[in-house]
Amino acid sequence: MSTDAFREYNVLFLCAHNSARSIMAECALRRWGNGRFHAYSAGSHPAEAPNPLALAILKSYNFKTDHLRSKSLEEFLADDAPRMDFVFTVCETLAGENCPTLPGHPLTAHWPIEDPTRTEGTEEKRLRAFRRAYVEIETRCKIFASLRVESLDNLTLQSSLNLIGRHQAAPGEVDATA
Repeated sequence: MSTDAFREYNVLFLCAHNSARSIMAECALRRWGNGRFHAYSAGSHPAEAPNPLALAILKSYNFKTDHLRSKSLEEFLADDAPRMDFVFTVCETLAGENCPTLPGHPLTAHWPIEDPTRTEGTEEKRLRAFRRAYVEIETRCKIFASLRVESLDNLTLQSSLNLIGRHQAAPGEVDATA
């Protein structure tokens, strides 16, 4: 039996500010990764702190949030940083930027999620946008975590990662989880 079957993979979720979507993705994959994935998040221009509405949504799904912080991508370029196996961008800003190459040449994919921080209106409407973003992220993380990564060749795996990035929550899926 291959030792890769028991391998743990490092996954980095990137967004411009690392204040909402990438932090929610880090939490979701930690929950659903079944110990196979170590999830991290970072931003190219990190905010001072995670968005309070993102933290509220995470708390509503029973996540502990006191350890969460916005982190710079620079932390993951340091010599002593964990080596990434996968990097997923979750915002359109980073999809257009030239992200630095991370050591180890991780597989990458763009998993765009609508930015809930741009939603205007009542707090209820804004929370609904954050909930929708979380549900889409969580669904993608569940699909990713269910892949038998160790048994797929890179081309098949890359194709699967790209398909996961196109998955969107069904309208009732968001309301059912509220």
